[in-house]
Amino acid sequence: MVPKFHNFFLTKPLADKFRENVSGSKDGRPDWVNSIALGEDEGLFGVDSAVWQVHGSIATLVGGIRALLLQAAHPAPLAGVAQHSRYESDPMGRLAGTTKWLTITTFASKEVIQREAMRVNAMHSHVKGEYQAKDGKSHNYRAEDPRFLLWVHCAFTDSFLKAHLALGYPIAKGADAYVREWSQSAIPLGLDSAPKSVAELEATLDDFRKNDLARVRQTLGVVKFILKPPFGLGGRIFYKVLVNAAIATLDKNELQILGLKQRNRRWLKVARLLLDLFMAILGPESPSQQVARERIARLSK
Repeated sequence: MVPKFHNFFLTKPLADKFRENVSGSKDGRPDWVNSIALGEDEGLFGVDSAVWQVHGSIATLVGGIRALLLQAAHPAPLAGVAQHSRYESDPMGRLAGTTKWLTITTFASKEVIQREAMRVNAMHSHVKGEYQAKDGKSHNYRAEDPRFLLWVHCAFTDSFLKAHLALGYPIAKGADAYVREWSQSAIPLGLDSAPKSVAELEATLDDFRKNDLARVRQTLGVVKFILKPPFGLGGRIFYKVLVNAAIATLDKNELQILGLKQRNRRWLKVARLLLDLFMAILGPESPSQQVARERIARLSK
Protein backbone atom coordinates (compact mmCIF):
# COMPACT_ATOMS: atom_id res chain seq x y z
CA MET A 1 0.00 0.00 0.00
CA VAL A 2 1.47 3.36 -1.01
CA PRO A 3 1.04 6.05 1.66
CA LYS A 4 -0.44 9.44 0.83
CA PHE A 5 1.82 12.46 1.13
CA HIS A 6 -0.78 15.22 1.50
CA ASN A 7 1.40 17.16 3.94
CA PHE A 8 4.82 16.35 2.50
CA PHE A 9 6.57 19.06 0.51
CA LEU A 10 10.06 18.61 -0.90
CA THR A 11 11.65 21.91 0.11
CA LYS A 12 14.89 23.48 -1.10
CA PRO A 13 16.69 22.90 2.26
CA LEU A 14 15.65 19.24 2.21
CA ALA A 15 16.75 18.87 -1.42
CA ASP A 16 20.08 20.51 -0.60
CA LYS A 17 20.61 18.23 2.40
CA PHE A 18 19.87 15.12 0.37
CA ARG A 19 22.26 16.25 -2.36
CA GLU A 20 24.92 16.88 0.31
CA ASN A 21 24.47 13.32 1.61
CA VAL A 22 24.92 11.89 -1.89
CA SER A 23 27.76 14.06 -3.20
CA GLY A 24 29.39 15.41 -0.04
CA SER A 25 28.47 19.01 -0.91
CA LYS A 26 25.26 20.98 -0.34
CA ASP A 27 25.44 22.65 -3.77
CA GLY A 28 26.27 19.35 -5.49
CA ARG A 29 29.74 20.66 -6.34
CA PRO A 30 32.41 19.14 -4.10
CA ASP A 31 36.02 20.13 -4.82
CA TRP A 32 36.62 17.19 -7.14
CA VAL A 33 34.01 18.50 -9.61
CA ASN A 34 36.65 21.04 -10.67
CA SER A 35 38.63 18.17 -12.20
CA ILE A 36 35.81 17.61 -14.71
CA ALA A 37 36.77 20.95 -16.29
CA LEU A 38 40.26 19.64 -17.08
CA GLY A 39 41.37 17.89 -20.26
CA GLU A 40 41.16 18.26 -24.01
CA ASP A 41 38.61 15.61 -25.01
CA GLU A 42 34.95 14.83 -24.46
CA GLY A 43 35.67 11.77 -22.32
CA LEU A 44 34.54 8.21 -22.86
CA PHE A 45 31.01 9.11 -23.92
CA GLY A 46 29.98 12.64 -24.87
CA VAL A 47 26.91 14.82 -24.62
CA ASP A 48 24.71 12.78 -26.96
CA SER A 49 25.52 9.42 -25.38
CA ALA A 50 23.06 7.10 -23.67
CA VAL A 51 25.34 7.16 -20.60
CA TRP A 52 24.99 10.93 -20.25
CA GLN A 53 21.21 10.63 -20.57
CA VAL A 54 20.94 7.89 -17.94
CA HIS A 55 23.54 9.16 -15.45
CA GLY A 56 22.46 12.74 -15.89
CA SER A 57 18.95 11.76 -14.85
CA ILE A 58 17.49 12.18 -11.37
CA ALA A 59 16.58 8.48 -11.61
CA THR A 60 20.15 7.67 -10.52
CA LEU A 61 18.99 8.25 -6.93
CA VAL A 62 16.81 5.15 -7.20
CA GLY A 63 19.35 3.29 -9.33
CA GLY A 64 22.10 3.91 -6.77
CA ILE A 65 20.04 2.46 -3.92
CA ARG A 66 19.14 -0.54 -6.06
CA ALA A 67 22.81 -1.10 -6.91
CA LEU A 68 23.78 -1.13 -3.23
CA LEU A 69 21.05 -3.67 -2.49
CA LEU A 70 21.90 -5.84 -5.48
CA GLN A 71 25.61 -5.89 -4.66
CA ALA A 72 24.70 -7.20 -1.19
CA ALA A 73 23.31 -10.36 -2.81
CA HIS A 74 26.85 -11.56 -3.66
CA PRO A 75 28.76 -12.95 -0.65
CA ALA A 76 32.25 -11.88 -1.78
CA PRO A 77 31.70 -8.14 -2.40
CA LEU A 78 29.45 -8.17 0.68
CA ALA A 79 32.35 -9.48 2.75
CA GLY A 80 34.55 -6.76 1.29
CA VAL A 81 32.05 -4.10 2.35
CA ALA A 82 31.63 -5.59 5.83
CA GLN A 83 35.36 -6.08 6.44
CA HIS A 84 36.94 -3.10 4.69
CA SER A 85 34.28 -0.43 4.20
CA ARG A 86 33.41 2.42 6.54
CA TYR A 87 29.72 1.98 5.75
CA GLU A 88 28.73 1.92 9.45
CA SER A 89 31.03 4.65 10.79
CA ASP A 90 30.82 6.91 7.72
CA PRO A 91 28.05 5.69 5.38
CA MET A 92 27.65 9.06 3.68
CA GLY A 93 31.40 9.24 3.04
CA ARG A 94 31.30 5.86 1.32
CA LEU A 95 28.29 6.94 -0.76
CA ALA A 96 30.03 10.19 -1.72
CA GLY A 97 33.10 8.18 -2.79
CA THR A 98 31.00 5.99 -5.08
CA THR A 99 29.28 9.09 -6.46
CA LYS A 100 32.69 10.61 -7.23
CA TRP A 101 33.80 7.59 -9.27
CA LEU A 102 30.51 7.33 -11.18
CA THR A 103 30.35 11.05 -11.95
CA ILE A 104 33.97 11.44 -13.02
CA THR A 105 33.83 8.33 -15.21
CA THR A 106 30.65 9.62 -16.86
CA PHE A 107 31.54 13.28 -17.46
CA ALA A 108 35.31 13.83 -17.16
CA SER A 109 38.06 13.72 -19.78
CA LYS A 110 39.95 10.47 -20.39
CA GLU A 111 43.00 11.78 -18.51
CA VAL A 112 40.97 12.54 -15.39
CA ILE A 113 39.06 9.24 -15.66
CA GLN A 114 42.38 7.38 -15.72
CA ARG A 115 43.52 9.16 -12.55
CA GLU A 116 40.24 8.31 -10.82
CA ALA A 117 40.57 4.68 -11.89
CA MET A 118 44.05 4.60 -10.39
CA ARG A 119 42.61 5.88 -7.10
CA VAL A 120 39.91 3.20 -7.10
CA ASN A 121 42.35 0.46 -8.11
CA ALA A 122 44.70 1.46 -5.29
CA MET A 123 41.82 1.11 -2.83
CA HIS A 124 40.82 -2.24 -4.32
CA SER A 125 44.37 -3.58 -3.92
CA HIS A 126 43.88 -3.61 -0.13
CA VAL A 127 40.45 -5.27 -0.20
CA LYS A 128 40.96 -8.99 0.29
CA GLY A 129 40.02 -11.70 2.74
CA GLU A 130 37.74 -14.70 3.14
CA TYR A 131 34.05 -15.12 2.47
CA GLN A 132 31.45 -17.86 2.76
CA ALA A 133 30.38 -18.86 -0.75
CA LYS A 134 27.08 -20.28 -1.95
CA ASP A 135 28.44 -23.80 -1.42
CA GLY A 136 28.87 -23.02 2.29
CA LYS A 137 32.66 -23.23 2.11
CA SER A 138 35.14 -20.46 2.84
CA HIS A 139 36.96 -19.00 -0.14
CA ASN A 140 39.46 -16.20 -0.64
CA TYR A 141 38.43 -13.00 -2.39
CA ARG A 142 40.26 -10.02 -3.86
CA ALA A 143 38.39 -6.93 -5.05
CA GLU A 144 40.65 -6.96 -8.13
CA ASP A 145 39.40 -10.43 -9.16
CA PRO A 146 37.78 -10.12 -12.64
CA ARG A 147 34.78 -12.20 -11.52
CA PHE A 148 33.99 -9.82 -8.67
CA LEU A 149 34.69 -6.72 -10.78
CA LEU A 150 32.25 -8.14 -13.33
CA TRP A 151 29.54 -8.59 -10.69
CA VAL A 152 29.88 -5.05 -9.36
CA HIS A 153 29.85 -3.64 -12.90
CA CYS A 154 26.74 -5.65 -13.82
CA ALA A 155 24.97 -4.68 -10.60
CA PHE A 156 25.56 -0.99 -11.36
CA THR A 157 24.63 -1.30 -15.03
CA ASP A 158 21.47 -3.31 -14.39
CA SER A 159 20.35 -1.06 -11.56
CA PHE A 160 20.77 2.29 -13.29
CA LEU A 161 19.20 0.95 -16.47
CA LYS A 162 16.19 -0.73 -14.86
CA ALA A 163 15.50 2.13 -12.44
CA HIS A 164 15.67 4.66 -15.27
CA LEU A 165 13.25 2.70 -17.46
CA ALA A 166 10.91 1.63 -14.65
CA LEU A 167 10.49 5.27 -13.60
CA GLY A 168 9.46 6.12 -17.16
CA TYR A 169 12.49 8.16 -18.25
CA PRO A 170 13.57 7.73 -21.90
CA ILE A 171 16.85 6.61 -23.46
CA ALA A 172 16.98 8.11 -26.95
CA LYS A 173 19.59 5.66 -28.24
CA GLY A 174 18.06 2.67 -26.45
CA ALA A 175 18.99 0.32 -23.63
CA ASP A 176 21.54 -1.63 -25.67
CA ALA A 177 23.45 1.57 -26.39
CA TYR A 178 23.64 2.33 -22.67
CA VAL A 179 24.97 -1.14 -21.80
CA ARG A 180 27.47 -1.05 -24.68
CA GLU A 181 28.73 2.43 -23.87
CA TRP A 182 28.99 1.88 -20.12
CA SER A 183 31.04 -1.28 -20.67
CA GLN A 184 33.94 1.09 -21.45
CA SER A 185 33.90 2.33 -17.86
CA ALA A 186 35.12 -1.06 -16.63
CA ILE A 187 38.29 -1.12 -18.75
CA PRO A 188 40.29 1.39 -16.62
CA LEU A 189 39.42 -0.76 -13.59
CA GLY A 190 40.93 -3.85 -15.23
CA LEU A 191 37.82 -5.48 -16.70
CA ASP A 192 37.56 -5.86 -20.48
CA SER A 193 34.79 -8.49 -20.60
CA ALA A 194 31.78 -6.42 -19.51
CA PRO A 195 28.46 -7.14 -21.30
CA LYS A 196 27.81 -5.03 -24.40
CA SER A 197 24.07 -5.58 -24.83
CA VAL A 198 20.99 -6.08 -22.67
CA ALA A 199 20.88 -9.75 -23.70
CA GLU A 200 24.52 -10.25 -22.63
CA LEU A 201 23.84 -8.41 -19.37
CA GLU A 202 20.83 -10.61 -18.55
CA ALA A 203 22.77 -13.78 -19.42
CA THR A 204 25.62 -12.71 -17.14
CA LEU A 205 23.23 -11.89 -14.31
CA ASP A 206 21.54 -15.27 -14.72
CA ASP A 207 24.93 -16.94 -14.41
CA PHE A 208 25.60 -15.07 -11.16
CA ARG A 209 22.13 -15.95 -9.84
CA LYS A 210 22.74 -19.62 -10.54
CA ASN A 211 26.31 -19.91 -9.28
CA ASP A 212 27.17 -17.06 -6.91
CA LEU A 213 24.32 -15.14 -5.30
CA ALA A 214 23.34 -16.29 -1.81
CA ARG A 215 22.35 -15.07 1.62
CA VAL A 216 25.12 -15.31 4.22
CA ARG A 217 25.55 -14.19 7.82
CA GLN A 218 26.20 -10.51 7.03
CA THR A 219 23.52 -10.10 4.36
CA LEU A 220 20.52 -9.02 6.43
CA GLY A 221 22.57 -6.64 8.57
CA VAL A 222 23.94 -4.78 5.56
CA VAL A 223 20.49 -4.69 3.92
CA LYS A 224 18.95 -3.30 7.12
CA PHE A 225 21.54 -0.53 7.14
CA ILE A 226 20.86 0.34 3.49
CA LEU A 227 17.13 0.54 4.22
CA LYS A 228 17.55 2.90 7.18
CA PRO A 229 20.57 5.20 6.81
CA PRO A 230 21.07 8.05 9.31
CA PHE A 231 18.92 10.76 7.71
CA GLY A 232 16.75 13.36 9.42
CA LEU A 233 12.96 12.99 9.40
CA GLY A 234 12.35 14.70 6.06
CA GLY A 235 15.21 12.81 4.44
CA ARG A 236 13.91 9.50 5.81
CA ILE A 237 10.47 10.09 4.28
CA PHE A 238 11.96 10.95 0.89
CA TYR A 239 14.42 8.05 1.10
CA LYS A 240 11.64 5.60 2.00
CA VAL A 241 9.92 6.38 -1.28
CA LEU A 242 13.16 5.92 -3.23
CA VAL A 243 14.12 2.67 -1.52
CA ASN A 244 10.66 1.16 -2.03
CA ALA A 245 10.80 2.14 -5.70
CA ALA A 246 14.20 0.46 -5.96
CA ILE A 247 12.93 -2.74 -4.31
CA ALA A 248 9.96 -2.79 -6.70
CA THR A 249 12.39 -3.40 -9.58
CA LEU A 250 14.21 -6.40 -8.04
CA ASP A 251 13.34 -9.93 -9.12
CA LYS A 252 12.02 -12.67 -6.80
CA ASN A 253 15.37 -14.43 -6.46
CA GLU A 254 17.11 -11.24 -5.38
CA LEU A 255 14.31 -10.35 -2.95
CA GLN A 256 14.54 -13.79 -1.32
CA ILE A 257 18.31 -13.53 -0.85
CA LEU A 258 18.05 -10.03 0.61
CA GLY A 259 15.14 -10.93 2.90
CA LEU A 260 12.86 -8.35 1.28
CA LYS A 261 9.18 -8.44 0.43
CA GLN A 262 7.93 -7.44 -3.01
CA ARG A 263 6.92 -3.78 -3.23
CA ASN A 264 3.94 -2.56 -5.24
CA ARG A 265 5.09 -0.87 -8.46
CA ARG A 266 2.92 2.11 -7.54
CA TRP A 267 5.92 3.18 -5.49
CA LEU A 268 7.57 3.96 -8.82
CA LYS A 269 4.81 6.44 -9.67
CA VAL A 270 5.17 8.16 -6.29
CA ALA A 271 8.95 8.25 -6.73
CA ARG A 272 8.61 9.74 -10.22
CA LEU A 273 6.45 12.56 -8.88
CA LEU A 274 8.91 13.36 -6.09
CA LEU A 275 11.94 13.11 -8.36
CA ASP A 276 10.40 15.47 -10.89
CA LEU A 277 9.75 17.92 -8.06
CA PHE A 278 13.31 17.44 -6.82
CA MET A 279 14.58 18.22 -10.34
CA ALA A 280 12.37 21.31 -10.56
CA ILE A 281 13.94 22.64 -7.37
CA LEU A 282 17.58 21.82 -8.18
CA GLY A 283 17.55 22.25 -11.96
CA PRO A 284 17.60 19.81 -14.90
CA GLU A 285 21.37 19.24 -14.85
CA SER A 286 23.88 18.61 -12.09
CA PRO A 287 26.86 20.96 -11.62
CA SER A 288 29.11 18.13 -12.85
CA GLN A 289 27.22 17.84 -16.11
CA GLN A 290 27.27 21.60 -16.60
CA VAL A 291 31.05 21.73 -16.06
CA ALA A 292 31.50 18.88 -18.56
CA ARG A 293 29.41 20.70 -21.18
CA GLU A 294 31.55 23.81 -20.72
CA ARG A 295 34.77 21.80 -21.17
CA ILE A 296 33.49 20.13 -24.34
CA ALA A 297 32.21 23.44 -25.72
CA ARG A 298 35.73 24.87 -25.37
CA LEU A 299 37.08 22.16 -27.63
CA SER A 300 35.19 23.50 -30.65
CA LYS A 301 36.44 27.07 -30.25
